Amino acid sequence: MNYEVPNDKNVVALLSEMKEQLKEFVQTRFEMLKAELEEKVRVAKASAPLVIIGVVLLSTAYLLITLALVGLIAAAFPENPFRWAIAFGSIGILWAIIGAGAVYAAVRAIMSKGLAPRRTVEVLKADKLWFQSEVKNQI
Repeated sequence: MNYEVPNDKNVVALLSEMKEQLKEFVQTRFEMLKAELEEKVRVAKASAPLVIIGVVLLSTAYLLITLALVGLIAAAFPENPFRWAIAFGSIGILWAIIGAGAVYAAVRAIMSKGLAPRRTVEVLKADKLWFQSEVKNQI
């Protein structure tokens, strides 16, 4: 887009017009960011009850499985007075290893995808390139 300024426009009017265009530009980008974030919040709110139910049920299952595994390990050492300590320690170490692996995988996934609103960032990058090309064309 090449804008031609008629000779009868003064510099003040031109600067005022540029200021208004910049305001509209920033406002449009802000509204786009706001809409994208509102959409993400709406999805999170809709799924929150299912997440809570899932966490409660998985926590219950985790506790029951842990107690069953501890019981199995304790039964393997019937004559040892420390069988319960060995059983709880063994399962604790197992859960720590699995948990560390899960946290590592989650952190890698977040780092690779990022949390920034992608569409807005892509549009802003495209706007930057367009603006730079327009400035070069005007000079």
